Amino acid sequence: MDTHHAGTDPASPLIGPEDLAASLGPDGAPPQAAPHTDAELAALIGLLTRPKARIATVTVGHGRDAASRAAAAAFTGAWQARGGTVLAVVDWPESAASWLRPARRLTAQTPDAWVIAAAPSGFAQLARRLRHSTDWDPARTVAFAALQDSRLPALTGPDILHGLRGATGEGGTWQIAGHWVTTFPPTSGTAGQQSGQRPGQRA
Repeated sequence: MDTHHAGTDPASPLIGPEDLAASLGPDGAPPQAAPHTDAELAALIGLLTRPKARIATVTVGHGRDAASRAAAAAFTGAWQARGGTVLAVVDWPESAASWLRPARRLTAQTPDAWVIAAAPSGFAQLARRLRHSTDWDPARTVAFAALQDSRLPALTGPDILHGLRGATGEGGTWQIAGHWVTTFPPTSGTAGQQSGQRPGQRA
């Protein structure tokens, strides 16, 4: 994916306007986060509490839209009710001139895992900055269903989100590998359904 556009520093992790435009829906609007479900929240917690996971501390990140805020608050309450520790809660806008501040806040401490509730466009920008400037690890990160979108790895590039996992609204799970998002139904073993989108390809 070519993200180097006129007037953009070649070393910048920012996604260019052409690639952002290619991720828009048929109505010309960026994909939005939908309200989370109880099954989704349970599946997300299940990813963090699998046998041998040994996850006690988390940092929560979320977009500023109502659905993402509510999902982050629901997770925070549920995690603390289980005896888990939330080290920090960090939010960010959908667009920004610089993503360095929220990236540094998300990684200021070293949690066992990160939990993300956000719409794809804003998180795509943040994820590129996280990989460019911090020690953030997508394989230690889980997310709500809003990021179960093949446009997300197409926007970020194939290596930025490799290993990111999350929950579906139905209580299943999903995982990103390269440009592909593989979805697993609830209580699934290994069989999953893949979806993917190449850079510049419209949904």
